[in-house]
Amino acid sequence: MSNNLVDNIIPQQPPIEPQSDVHVLKARLEWGEPAFTILDVRDRDTYNEGHIMGAMSMPTEDLVNRATSSLAKSRDIYIYGANEDETSQAVQSLRSAGFEHVSQLKGGLAAWKAIGGPTEGIVEALTPPGPGDYNVVSRMQEHTETQKKQV
Repeated sequence: MSNNLVDNIIPQQPPIEPQSDVHVLKARLEWGEPAFTILDVRDRDTYNEGHIMGAMSMPTEDLVNRATSSLAKSRDIYIYGANEDETSQAVQSLRSAGFEHVSQLKGGLAAWKAIGGPTEGIVEALTPPGPGDYNVVSRMQEHTETQKKQV
C-alpha cells in the first residue's frame, strides 16, 4: 500500500472516460485545469466558422501525424467531429497510434453550445447574443418601460 503523503493531499484526476459528456469538459475548463487538449477533427473551413473555445484544428486526414508530433501520448485528449462516426473514427486512430487517454466528446459542438459552452470563430462572432446576455443598459431600459406600462 502506497502511503505517499502527496497522493493523499492532491486528488488525482480520474482517468477520462472513452466517451465524455460536454458537462465534464466544461467543468474542467471552468476549474482552469490546463492538462488536456480539445481536438476538432472537422475540415479547416468548418473549424474556422465556429468551434469550442481553445480547441485545436486537426482534420481527420492529418490527425495522427500532427497529434504525434505535437502532443504527449499520455495527455488527456477530447475529440469531436462533424458527427459521431467521424469522431469515433478519430478516437480509434489516435488510440491505435498509442495515445492512452482519448475521449469522444458526446454530441460535439451542438451539445457544447446547448449547455452554453464558450465558442469562437467567424460565424460565432456574427451570432448576436441572446436578449440581455450582457447588455445591462438595455435590460434597465426594458425594466423601466415595463414599469411605465404597469402604472
